Amino acid sequence: MENIVKQTFTIGNYEAVVVGAGHAGCEAALALARTGVKTALLTLNLDAIAFMPCNPSIGGTAKGHLVREIDALGGEMGLNADKTALQLRMLNVGKGAAVQSLRAQSDKNAYHTEMKRTLEKTENLRILQGEVADILTENGEVTGMVTAFGGVIHCKKIILCTGTYLNSETITGDFIQQTGPNGFQRATYLTDCLARLGYKVTRFKTGTPARLDGKSVHFEKCDVQEGDTDIYPFSFMTERLPENRAVCHLTYTNEGTHALILDSLDRSPLYNGTINSTGPRYCPSIETKVVRFRDKERHQLFLEPEGADTSEVYVQGLSTSMPHDVQEKMYRSVVGLEECEFTRYAYAIEYDCIDTLDVLPTLEFKKVKGLYTAGQINGTSGYEEAAAQGLVAGLNASLALRGKKPLVLRRDEAYIGVLIDDLVTKGTNEPYRMMTSRAEHRIFLRQDNADFRLTEKGYECGLVSEDRYQKFLKRKAQYEEILQRLNERISPKDADDFVEKYGYGKLTTGISYADMLRRNIPLRDVRAEYGILQNYPADILQSAEVAVRYEGYLKQGLEQIERAKKLEDKLLPEDICYLSIEGLRLEAREKLEQIRPLNLGQAGRISGVSPADISVLMVYLAMRK
Repeated sequence: MENIVKQTFTIGNYEAVVVGAGHAGCEAALALARTGVKTALLTLNLDAIAFMPCNPSIGGTAKGHLVREIDALGGEMGLNADKTALQLRMLNVGKGAAVQSLRAQSDKNAYHTEMKRTLEKTENLRILQGEVADILTENGEVTGMVTAFGGVIHCKKIILCTGTYLNSETITGDFIQQTGPNGFQRATYLTDCLARLGYKVTRFKTGTPARLDGKSVHFEKCDVQEGDTDIYPFSFMTERLPENRAVCHLTYTNEGTHALILDSLDRSPLYNGTINSTGPRYCPSIETKVVRFRDKERHQLFLEPEGADTSEVYVQGLSTSMPHDVQEKMYRSVVGLEECEFTRYAYAIEYDCIDTLDVLPTLEFKKVKGLYTAGQINGTSGYEEAAAQGLVAGLNASLALRGKKPLVLRRDEAYIGVLIDDLVTKGTNEPYRMMTSRAEHRIFLRQDNADFRLTEKGYECGLVSEDRYQKFLKRKAQYEEILQRLNERISPKDADDFVEKYGYGKLTTGISYADMLRRNIPLRDVRAEYGILQNYPADILQSAEVAVRYEGYLKQGLEQIERAKKLEDKLLPEDICYLSIEGLRLEAREKLEQIRPLNLGQAGRISGVSPADISVLMVYLAMRK
């Protein structure tokens, strides 16, 4: 703290300040400024705005859902991903519509440049390079902050989006640097401030693979991964599918790679005690994969271009913190990488983050009014998870300033709702990653219907523009027209020959086009046979087809959602003393007192709170009435 300038001066007065300009910070700042809030965006380095320290990509399994939800609410990530995509693919096409996910291979530098340009053009937003040293409060409310160079910014709301920069250290073998990702400056003052304010601070770890010079890679030995051309983009506002301008490649580790890793474990920071913090379970290092799955003969590696203006290649699947000499042997043992040259070596990074059980579903801190957190400071992993939280935190700060009710998305409304509910109800003891399996209502939370679920909410909050809203209304009307047409019935004589082609016998009654879809006859074949629905966009037709095919499951799901809503609607008074409620088990009392859920539904999702405890709470509420 001795390096902080003692003499202070006022930089300015703002309604809100966003700290950090990664993917969370960008969405938070835009959500605030676009809803009329005078906002300052403070970042350690303007050259790191929307930087991609790991994968040069946006989307992926479940993450693509988040991006489309961000876009439906009026956020920027989907638009920026479409503008800067090198390649677009739809993952899990062989599976059901609920788990299919968009993924874009992004131009890393273009993504940063385009997002920075968007921020600079946004009204009500000032961008400033600097580091926050202290947060000012009065009577339990935010009043401003002090920068490391002595500048005071007065404000009513602060959104902390510090990413992996808090007291971060990068680790490669026994070489440890006190730096942020990619050699950027780290933040050294804020952690102590957070602890003083009452946050519980913990420490997580993540990592990134090496980057190689593409000129040294034998791509001809690898499998080619082409982009898709018959899919839709991330943003509902993007008129045309971005052109596929690059290809990715696929190769594999082998027994030689694995033997080399196992022989070098004594030099791995993960196994020799150098790293003690918790890493991501679902994106492990290659050392962890080889040790954990010793019976597996090989692991997939994707060779992905970092941008159109560079020959650097990202090696997805080969994250490591091994020393440089081991990395070189390891990478060169892989087919296609025998002569590879490194441009950047792989590393692990440790950083401070908070316990999100101290956070409300609005992402506001329970102990200081006006202080919000979003992104990896909340213990999550991934650009998409960060951006989703940033949008919600920024929008809720804006709504509070405008005297409106907050935006809290339910688990049946959005993957964003699942993400935040998991964080504030269950917490996380490892870097959290969104997955489709976390969503119990995922059949409702598809990519294709994100705007139907969320655009009205974004419009009510003031973030969805009038142009976007009118486009949404047109899309919704077309969707309803398609459903109405699909429910039209035709006579058996007009359908018999057609349905027989798909293994069905003679019809005894009329049949609707929707019935044909339920018999697994593709909509494209129905349209071709009967000449219907010829002038509708492909993505809306796809949404309608999915809705018809899943209709039975959707009806069952709605019944489950309605039952769950009854618990969500039973609000818990703010002044409850859970420690004094007789009948609750001791663990339940302690967890409920710590988390202080908003309703019975949230209470029931807390680890350590049983159905019997919920019954006790219901009796307590009835007696209290």
